[in-house]
Amino acid sequence: MKSPTMKKAFLGLLQYGFFFGLGIFLVWWSLHQIPDQEWEKFQQSLRTARFWLLIPVFLILSGSHVIRTLRWRLLMEPMGYTPGFLNSFFAVMIGYLANLAIPRLGEVLKCTLLSKYEKVPVEKVVGTIVAERAFDVLSLLAVFLLALVLQFNVVIGSYQNIKNMQSTSEQSGSLSSWILLGVVIIAVLFVGWVLYTGRGKALLAKIKGIALGIWEGVSTARKLKHKKLFFAYTVGIWSLYLGGTWLGLYATAGTDMLGFPVAVSALAFASVGMILTPGGIGAYAFLLAKVLEQNGVDYTLGVANGTLQWFAQVMIVVIVGGISLLVLPFYNKKQQNEGR
Repeated sequence: MKSPTMKKAFLGLLQYGFFFGLGIFLVWWSLHQIPDQEWEKFQQSLRTARFWLLIPVFLILSGSHVIRTLRWRLLMEPMGYTPGFLNSFFAVMIGYLANLAIPRLGEVLKCTLLSKYEKVPVEKVVGTIVAERAFDVLSLLAVFLLALVLQFNVVIGSYQNIKNMQSTSEQSGSLSSWILLGVVIIAVLFVGWVLYTGRGKALLAKIKGIALGIWEGVSTARKLKHKKLFFAYTVGIWSLYLGGTWLGLYATAGTDMLGFPVAVSALAFASVGMILTPGGIGAYAFLLAKVLEQNGVDYTLGVANGTLQWFAQVMIVVIVGGISLLVLPFYNKKQQNEGR
């Protein structure tokens, strides 16, 4: 008989397989839409790309991760915690690295790491993550509203592409429904086991403690000591995202004449792509290409640019996240030795 831990791991693996499979499908689908006679154009676009532009893009997007770390620390101040910047930054980058493998794993991992090295209760850190994601959703909504103002027809046309993408993957959606049904069944069985064994009170007390900790973390947004600075950090993060996307358009021929409005629309839909699949695989390049197509750019050239921009973002996470993973334990060991 499988243990609850094994069942949880199996469900997590199944969920990851679904989203990763969706990403692979979108890679195939986006490339499959390139006509045979256009393949040379796609390859030529990548061969002649201005790869040196990846260096400033790397610096810009790395800067956004630094500002995100500073903003995260502000959310912990009202609870009386001031974790060190480097440990917080390492945790953020390792979290991004973990998200490339399994969606949302990074959120849990970075909370665990910060709790381990900075002695901040995990449940309270989780609450700050929930608050942070809420502000990110509002920020993305603001980007979409700006895109609507600047490129109304493009946004509507790109939204239709997302609907078409969803209808094309109906079979994947049915698999997701089976996963949800399995989770519900396991949850019902678990509740029945708790009631049968009489462990309900202890479990409820533990759940209550965790819930209170998370709520305290979420409510920090209302108790911020530096509200203006938090707002400035938020604007800074998304401005750097926009700057990186805009600069990335100059990396390939055929997209280097596009301006600020196109960059706003591209950021809006490409960000959705990062949410849909692990690390944005497939979805990022596809949605960005569709936005560029709405702006008169050949789909082939759009896919080439989207692929290059996606690759740049993944490499930032892999390089900086990998370094953070290696440096984190050594940095803290050194700190402990110096503290003696």
